[in-house]
Amino acid sequence: MAQIHLAPPAMPAGKRIAVMTSGGDSPGMSGAVRAVVRLTLASGGISYAVYEGYQGLVDGGDMIKEMRWEDVRGWLSAGGTLIGTARCMAFMERAGRLTAANNMIEKGIDALIICGGDGSLTGADKFRAEWPSLMDELVSTGRRKKHEVEHHRHLNIVGLVGSIDNDLSGTDATIGCYSSLERICQSIDCIDATAFSHKRAFVIEVMGRHCGWLALMAGVSCGADFIFCPENPPSDNWQEDMCSIIKKHREMGKRKTIVVVAEGAHDRQLNAISPNMVKDLLSKKDGLALDTRVTTLGHVQRGGSPCAYDRMLATLQGVEAVKAVLDSTPDTPSPVICMVENKIVRKPLVDAIAKTKEVAANIARKDFDAALKGRDAEFEEYLEAFNITTATDKSGMLLAPEKRMRVGIIHVGAPAGGMNAATRAAVAYCLTRGHTPVGLYNGFPGLCRHHDDKPLGSVRILDWLEAETWASRGGSEIGTNRDLPGEDMETTAYCFEKYEIDALFVVGGFEAFTAVSQLRKAREKYDSMKIPMVVLPATISNNVPGTEYSIGSDTCLNALINYCDAIKQSANASRRRVFVVETQGGASGYIATIAGLAIGALAVYTPEEGINLNMIVEDIKFLKDSFAKDKGHSGTGKIILRNEKASKVYTTELIANIIRDEANGRFDARHAIPGHVQQGGIPSPMDRVRAVRFGVKSMQHLEKFAGKSKQEIADDPMSASVIGIRGARVKFSSMEKIEREETDWKDRRPKEEFWMSLIDVVDTLSGRPKECRTPMPGSPAVSPELKINGAQRANGASE
Repeated sequence: MAQIHLAPPAMPAGKRIAVMTSGGDSPGMSGAVRAVVRLTLASGGISYAVYEGYQGLVDGGDMIKEMRWEDVRGWLSAGGTLIGTARCMAFMERAGRLTAANNMIEKGIDALIICGGDGSLTGADKFRAEWPSLMDELVSTGRRKKHEVEHHRHLNIVGLVGSIDNDLSGTDATIGCYSSLERICQSIDCIDATAFSHKRAFVIEVMGRHCGWLALMAGVSCGADFIFCPENPPSDNWQEDMCSIIKKHREMGKRKTIVVVAEGAHDRQLNAISPNMVKDLLSKKDGLALDTRVTTLGHVQRGGSPCAYDRMLATLQGVEAVKAVLDSTPDTPSPVICMVENKIVRKPLVDAIAKTKEVAANIARKDFDAALKGRDAEFEEYLEAFNITTATDKSGMLLAPEKRMRVGIIHVGAPAGGMNAATRAAVAYCLTRGHTPVGLYNGFPGLCRHHDDKPLGSVRILDWLEAETWASRGGSEIGTNRDLPGEDMETTAYCFEKYEIDALFVVGGFEAFTAVSQLRKAREKYDSMKIPMVVLPATISNNVPGTEYSIGSDTCLNALINYCDAIKQSANASRRRVFVVETQGGASGYIATIAGLAIGALAVYTPEEGINLNMIVEDIKFLKDSFAKDKGHSGTGKIILRNEKASKVYTTELIANIIRDEANGRFDARHAIPGHVQQGGIPSPMDRVRAVRFGVKSMQHLEKFAGKSKQEIADDPMSASVIGIRGARVKFSSMEKIEREETDWKDRRPKEEFWMSLIDVVDTLSGRPKECRTPMPGSPAVSPELKINGAQRANGASE
């Protein structure tokens, strides 16, 4: 992602930047406005908010309001947009745009950041293209003097995409899409229980006129039997295909049926497919006759507080938008801020909108291959994963017998949301391809101590019907354990040989990483270890080397921000109160830092920087100053996040007590420890879908070694690897190289942590002075060159 420096970027004196939201609302829009306003102010500029979208731009006056720091307090957790959005017919005409331009000149504004959908951003770019001629017309008609427009000859436009449909080409995620997906998955999870109880079928209609992202991701997340997406219509014989799959699933023992239909679903002849059509088919089809109900989720998908990811995305994209304004020249194309895997990039706005509209045009032309390619590569991968994991006709997918393997599947370390979804995907893939999925229950201790227990040992072939129900379950259904194979490598090797394990799929955190490291090194002594192995990082701490994202970390963040939102509500109600909240994360401050971004924490304390007395003293000064300025304001509660291992001396309770004592009654301080709440609960949709994607890709990676000799496998550095996201790519990395070059074994984390500079963003947007961050002796200083999510800013497709 783009670089974030220690200090906010320098801004020309008096630079005025306006922000507005337009089009359909989406969760996270208000967080984006907050980021734009505060970074503009922190950089020395003047910030404005345009209320009611383009209508406010045309109306002018009080609809274009100068924003102060405290005006956006509490906006991160708000759903929708707090500055409003409205349709504006006047802006569609040149006369309306001329009035809007005049209103902007009245306020001295020459930069506009717009958060909206493709229609809103199209209007914005047209506004920029006309801007010079609008200036000329204002002068020629006498509405403005020449000197008044002289310094406003160039209009800067930067786009942020706020859309629950996730329908902009060139970005993996738009602000609000994961919050909407979370609402859908919560609803389907509830419906799922009723469907199972009564052996019913449910047809769920979700939003998405030209984009099937919500339908696809809901299907992957919730283990749907069939989905309908506009970009990838079913075959001309879809009625028979769907009924065949559902009938087969029922024959295999499945009690429930879920079909997800995008509101814009159609067949390959563009005939609409409605939920009621699907319902009638399932209810009346010979051999099925299922008790079928339809649920249309409607606008509930748009509502509610944004999830952790959308808060982070909105904040970081808002920050990048301000930086894009400052970098802009008259020759710079208007950019739109996008997300590619784990990397923020700027892309030309016109190109992104053109490609988005081309998808709809290709659908209208029935060129569905082109429409699918218009979406990002991630979309196609998820579609492939869904088709593989729901396939019932496996005849065309089965490998030759000599290429089939017995794949051991084991969980290692603490439980993390998404472990079960990854295992379900791996089992379904194995069965589709002819492999045998072998569950190694309760980790390596279970394997070594209980593999031959009677009547049921810890080594069991995994059954499709059992694993099929695991998509939305938290924890670990096959059990997990922190103990490592090195504690009894001889028995581990014996079990691998006895049960003919040909490949190993390890799901877990730093212990899983360490376990595969030990198994790789044991190849010198044990031939049974000369098998392909892959680690799928799954830990709330997100501290596994070789990846910037671990399954389970998003679930943890959602649990933590919900907890902190409730705590902050208490702090706000009590007015002058500070909560010091302890987060998990081991020796990695990732969770504390990202949660700090998502809740608007006053400060975060991490193990990487440590805590010293000077930090606490300076933060108390900052608190006293903040509360002094907060007189009469609402939402005055504060939160400080402290990682559980940030200091051995300055505990969470001690810091709260020091703050309370030093406040001398001017404000109060309490401490709160959510503990293992952060590990449990239902996995988030992001963790579910990424678990499926990574699970399938891991199986495909292991499959490449089928038929190779043990020595060929041992000699290949990629035969022991980690799957992960690095910048803009998902890639496999050699264990041996990561162990040697990238691992901090002492503190159980990567040597270089991509998120470290995000602490600067937390501080900048909370107003925390830099004096509060005096590092402890020997702790790593935060370099100005550290990057958000480990990647340089990219313009267009360039790295």
